[in-house]
Amino acid sequence: MIQFNNLNPEIPYQFFKEKYDEALNAGQRGIEAISISSYNKEISEVDSRYVNLKFISNDEFVFFSNYDSPKAKQFKTHKQITAVFFWDSINVQIRMKAKIKKTSNDFNQNYFFDRSEKKNALAISSNQSKPIDSYNQVKENYNKSLKNDDLKKCPEFWGGYSFTPYYFEFWEGHESRLNKREAYEKSNDSWKYLILQP
Repeated sequence: MIQFNNLNPEIPYQFFKEKYDEALNAGQRGIEAISISSYNKEISEVDSRYVNLKFISNDEFVFFSNYDSPKAKQFKTHKQITAVFFWDSINVQIRMKAKIKKTSNDFNQNYFFDRSEKKNALAISSNQSKPIDSYNQVKENYNKSLKNDDLKKCPEFWGGYSFTPYYFEFWEGHESRLNKREAYEKSNDSWKYLILQP
């Protein structure tokens, strides 16, 4: 599940929450799974992956990652991303465009401190996305990390990312294929509402 903190009162955020609640009530599994697409400017390559969105605080969407991961390097070269939710329980896709940035060290430390030691041991033990000899080595690294003296101290190579959308698109699928598409695009601090053709 996603934790909402003082959600922004503007229309696209409130519409997002309305659809989230609808999907949650429909029993949506993995409701926090969000696809993040990024661009590596250095090698002209686009990449995508699912992450778990943890918070929406006012207008910021927050997830956590290893700061040495491929996506972290992509965010450094090109700060614009696209993020997509798909909730099949209500046949709704929500697409966002945004600029991404790291969360503060204090924020990361507070969040890390509140997590379970097992989750923290995994974060500490993994050189995310780096090749390794075997899956057994992954398990050995994890078990070693479980013996660390301080599993509540957030390492410098791990933390949060936040993004604030400047574009939302709400797609609602219908059997007739007359799918409904509503978009909100931010310009000069106000949201422009658009109906898009299927």
